[in-house]
Amino acid sequence: MALCKVLVVDDEESIREFFEIMLKREGYEVWTASNGKEALERLKKGRADLILSDIQMPEMSGLELLSKVKEQDPEALMIMITAFGSTETAVEAMKLGAYDYVQKPFKIDEVKIILRQALERKQLQSENVQLKKELGTKYAFDNIVGSAPPMMRIYDLVKRVANTKSSVLITGESGTGKELIARAIHYNGPLKDRPFVTVNCGAIPENLMESEMFGHKKGSFTGAIADKKGLFEVANTGTIFLDELGELPLPMQVKLLRVIQEGTFKRVGGTEDVTVDVRIISATNKNLENEVKGGRFREDLFYRMNVIQVLCPPLRERREDIPMLSNHFLEKFSKSLGVDVKKISNEAMDVLKSYHYPGNVRELENIIERTVALEPGNLILPESWPKHMLDAKQPSTGPLDAEKIEISTEKGIDLERLVADFERTLLVKALQQTGGIKKKAAKLLSISFRSMRYRVDKYGLNALSVDDDDDFMSSDDTAAQA
Repeated sequence: MALCKVLVVDDEESIREFFEIMLKREGYEVWTASNGKEALERLKKGRADLILSDIQMPEMSGLELLSKVKEQDPEALMIMITAFGSTETAVEAMKLGAYDYVQKPFKIDEVKIILRQALERKQLQSENVQLKKELGTKYAFDNIVGSAPPMMRIYDLVKRVANTKSSVLITGESGTGKELIARAIHYNGPLKDRPFVTVNCGAIPENLMESEMFGHKKGSFTGAIADKKGLFEVANTGTIFLDELGELPLPMQVKLLRVIQEGTFKRVGGTEDVTVDVRIISATNKNLENEVKGGRFREDLFYRMNVIQVLCPPLRERREDIPMLSNHFLEKFSKSLGVDVKKISNEAMDVLKSYHYPGNVRELENIIERTVALEPGNLILPESWPKHMLDAKQPSTGPLDAEKIEISTEKGIDLERLVADFERTLLVKALQQTGGIKKKAAKLLSISFRSMRYRVDKYGLNALSVDDDDDFMSSDDTAAQA
């Protein structure tokens, strides 16, 4: 690891020698300069990790040097040297961007601590920048795997949404990748260098939710031993992601609505308004419109959160993506687990493509991880999959043949589910064949446009369809077919 470079700037030779000896003993690489001009010339040859500069110097003061250095490198780390009793000038330097100051006569241990803390902060800043770069790469659109028509529409929508600050509501079943979409929106937009804070609304106890979201003042309740910032304050200037929004209790919905409308809130036990500027992205696996009708979710809040909606389709409606996703996870876990599993056999892939995935993409990922970890060879065969996958039968995609359906005298059958699965399969096929145009799909199925709209909503197939509402009053809608 390269030594930390410290530039010492002081017009007194004895001070420069003192710091040079002390810092070299501490393991630093030390450069010295007798004045501000010399320091600037030295910095042209290479960047210092930290600059230690006297404030009182002839020709160019330490404050002038600080200003010039910050113009060239706003992230430069500077510590000022000041005489005892001249703290006002040192405080002014900190206002101009200095990290801290040390006073003459020096307390060596104190100087060492300040330098160490400053360089640790520098290291954290560098790591933070690198982490943000990695996050930006990890959550780039290219890492959202899938090429099915519903996914292509999501890519297009998310790319456009990323450059706005509008509220986004991401809907879909559990495991469909809602948080991945939320992070992609954040890390590919103008707020990518700002905080991204995740709140699981279903995991926080109701009696602690207000404190977690908005913070509290010391003494506001038993256990509040100090002031605490809430997650909205932590996310200020960035994005807050409210996962499982449908689990938010009604009292908290009222408080959230105020934050959205006014950009302010009060901490628990506090009297002052706290102002924040955050983008809100939320996600839910519930039908919030039904929740509104049932009185469990505020209608005004729903419209505030649902400015732009992104619907993540379940995996069973984008089966053509299963091979691509499976190979992506195979490569990922073979690398992370340090094993040499290279391929999924054609027969094993057929099992993957026929499974119904109640847990969606997350379930597929877990299945691949488990299998890769336990696979003794380098090829995954059908028997490598969990038993429940091999026993599962995909709902029929051909004409229903009642004669071939066995009805157990003990368990019977779930007629509604069987018919619903069959109906959904045919709807998906019709939408895929017509490029998502509901009017054309309705003609293929010999049903009315109104009936088609109803079924698309019923089965959550909006991601497979395009907006053709202008055809709502079309002439073929006169036949009221079920």
